[in-house]
Amino acid sequence: MRFDNAFIPIGACWSSPFVRWQGALADVSSLDVAMHVTRDALAARQLDPQSFTQLVMGLTIPQNDAFYAVPWTASRLGMEAVTGPLIAQACATSVACLAAAAAAVQGDSNEQVLVVAADRTSNGPVLIYPSPSGMGGAPQIENWVLDNFAADPNTGSAMVTTAENVARQGGLSREALDDLTMLRYQQYASSLRDDRAVQKRYLQPVNLPARKGQVHCVDTDQGIHPYDRENLRSLKPTTAGGVVTFGSQTHPADGAAGAVVCSAERARALSKGEGSVRLLGVAQARVEKACMPKAATLAAQKVLAECGRNMAEVRLVATHNPFAVNDAWFCRQTGFDAEKMNVYGCSLIYGHPQGPTGLRTIAELIVALHAQGGGLGLFTGCAAGDTGAALLLSVQ
Repeated sequence: MRFDNAFIPIGACWSSPFVRWQGALADVSSLDVAMHVTRDALAARQLDPQSFTQLVMGLTIPQNDAFYAVPWTASRLGMEAVTGPLIAQACATSVACLAAAAAAVQGDSNEQVLVVAADRTSNGPVLIYPSPSGMGGAPQIENWVLDNFAADPNTGSAMVTTAENVARQGGLSREALDDLTMLRYQQYASSLRDDRAVQKRYLQPVNLPARKGQVHCVDTDQGIHPYDRENLRSLKPTTAGGVVTFGSQTHPADGAAGAVVCSAERARALSKGEGSVRLLGVAQARVEKACMPKAATLAAQKVLAECGRNMAEVRLVATHNPFAVNDAWFCRQTGFDAEKMNVYGCSLIYGHPQGPTGLRTIAELIVALHAQGGGLGLFTGCAAGDTGAALLLSVQ
């Protein structure tokens, strides 16, 4: 899918910090986190809630009252006349949300769409499905988060198995994955320099009501363990005989993110001379069974082909990489320099709350490109079901 009039104003893509599951946001509904983060992000950017014509929301893990997620969130933000779609596509949700928003603006340049994505992997819901004809009428029970992490019903394989499969096919060594993980941690650390000057351009603190009128603030990522080569080398593979360890894969997390999508004219006005981000196109891909990390590369290749571009034109790449295998396979297949990927960090290091993961990574990509004077940027990531989604953009 290609676009010629879908833009994000510079500064109008943000994310909350991400918190490792069962951390500081474990007992807070992701809908509440989304509302507070979005409200504060709009206020900080002097964006009038009344200026939006549609809300596109991404949510992949059920929360209380999620049946009314979009109209309820819109009302809480002061957008009483606004509604829109609720989208769930695992870790491809952010790209799917941006695609829906861009399509709306493409069809009507008067549209100004607010995109919000949120998820809480902590305290995942346990669903009970009635089964009166079952033995003794016993219901079917699903732990939404843990059961789906454990196995894809189409293959019976856990996600880590897909990483091991691709590592084996690509001849990726344990040492290469550890070295790439270390690079990604060093890149994340660069965003913390000078009192987190880079992160403060896109990370919006979570300010939650607390007891006695106080406010509980989460303004930094939480639950990230320090990385060093010695510790990485000491970890045992998560699968006997494998190469993936807990160090070279991500962790579940909680958080929210958002963006504004509008026409070129509106983007110029809202960015106040800072520039804009043109969304060029999106693409999705699906690969052979139990080879999920490959899908990010295939989706990237597809969006470049659809937009008539090639890797040589891409200045920076950002990825949702639940496994270091993802990036290693991407570099092997495309020849792209690993140091020009994820220059401010990635989900491998700070975790992934599924729905908002892509939006945070895209926000980082935009900030990095803007700091380098603009250019072509590519986001790509894998998602459950051996799928992937990619977005090609240009910072102008």
